Amino acid sequence: MDAVGERGGWVWVQTEQSYTAGNIYGEPQKTPRIGGQYQAEILSLMTENKRLQLIGFVPGSRNARRNVLEFGRTFVVMSKGTHHATIVLLHGISEKGSRSKWICPSAPTRQVTLFGGYPCTAWFNVESMSEDACDDLEGLDASATHVANLLSNEPDDVKLGIAGFSIGAAVALYSATCRAVGQYGNGNRYPINLSATVALSGWLPTSRNLRNRVGASQEAARRTASLPTLLCHGQVDDVVDCKIGEKSAQTMYSAGFQNLTFRTYNR
Repeated sequence: MDAVGERGGWVWVQTEQSYTAGNIYGEPQKTPRIGGQYQAEILSLMTENKRLQLIGFVPGSRNARRNVLEFGRTFVVMSKGTHHATIVLLHGISEKGSRSKWICPSAPTRQVTLFGGYPCTAWFNVESMSEDACDDLEGLDASATHVANLLSNEPDDVKLGIAGFSIGAAVALYSATCRAVGQYGNGNRYPINLSATVALSGWLPTSRNLRNRVGASQEAARRTASLPTLLCHGQVDDVVDCKIGEKSAQTMYSAGFQNLTFRTYNR
């Protein structure tokens, strides 16, 4: 049974019910388009500017990235019936997209400070789980751009969503803030009309200046208030503490994400 209440004006839902992948996604697609074939299709439809953004260089910018990161394979499960929505699902640290469904990209391999510099797949570098830690804005922008490019050629009548687990959830929430503000952290325009975000056992990067960024324009405040955002976290999470997820939800709600739900699970 779910227990629903409000804390500080935002929705708090606690549930003890668990779901399996089959409950949520149904039977797997028998003949999905996967891997390099789909990536080649995406790249062939990209503009030259988007290709350059994907490797971290933007025409007209003063700074080009010194290290080009290669994103891994992308796995796609096509819709069985009428195509109404497209969702990018981002995996956790040191995993690959093959463990997920829908559009499931794989992060580049990079050295992660949190792991003592050990190289593993990660959407951006993580120094620590502390709020005082420096955010890898360059890595966040690169991954958020990669995800937006995966969605950029979807039909206009298809709703676009981004979901993620752990560090993937952090990129999903960062993408939500980019959509709300209308630009990436580096100032480049955020190109897609994001319809919803889901974050599982994750946290919000760049939280310290979120309220100021959202309050910069009425349009940003409007987009922030209307974007559906769901954060879910296990109460006994021993990797990303549940309090970090709760703090992220509080920060987003106070910044104007009014259509936000935070759920915890006794897991």
